[in-house]
Amino acid sequence: MASDAPHVVTFDLFSALVDSRAGASEAFDRLAAARGWQVGGGEVYDEWDARNKRAQKACRSWVPYADLARQALASTYDVLGLDGDVDENVDQLLASLPRWPLWPDVADGLPRLARGHRIGLLSNVDDELFLRTQAAPYVDRDLALTSERLRVYKPDPRIYQRAQEHLGRMVHVATSARDVRGAVEAGIPVVRLRRPGHRLDPEGPRPLFEAADMAGLGDLVGRALRVSR
Repeated sequence: MASDAPHVVTFDLFSALVDSRAGASEAFDRLAAARGWQVGGGEVYDEWDARNKRAQKACRSWVPYADLARQALASTYDVLGLDGDVDENVDQLLASLPRWPLWPDVADGLPRLARGHRIGLLSNVDDELFLRTQAAPYVDRDLALTSERLRVYKPDPRIYQRAQEHLGRMVHVATSARDVRGAVEAGIPVVRLRRPGHRLDPEGPRPLFEAADMAGLGDLVGRALRVSR
């Protein structure tokens, strides 16, 4: 760890930067229309996302993101009684990543934050999939730490520990309940960025700092660093 290196602010990809529910639900809506399903894309997404997160949590030896996404989709189809080609549909879902929208404050907020901080990533995703997203141009690729690169998935504490070993002094900006809890319990300085549809784990630890939007992050990142010394 290079303790004298400038600090890094890492972001989660699919909750803090990208509105993954909006993007993936639209992709599932297209599948529903093509297959004549009687459920909407949002319902399919919610089932798939929950199962995908459980698969990541249970993954003790790293496998590609698409493998876990495929496993989760097969289970989702079984539970919802949907017909579809799981392999083909996962490919279609991941091919839609470039259309998944950023949250409205990201395009202006990240460049503003980058004036005083190095911007990185800490996310459950493969390198190539991250590069497909609209968030990729705003992140220093050398600081983009994916589950593929670190060989472990959140919320395993090893992903946070390995990130800190790579980056030195860091603050992680998290949104989802599992990411906030994972980072806090791993001892990583964390600022929670609130986003619609995401709530804290009521049984988990609460972060010291929370921001309502990107504009509120700058001061809180500095405070999180000072507290962590």
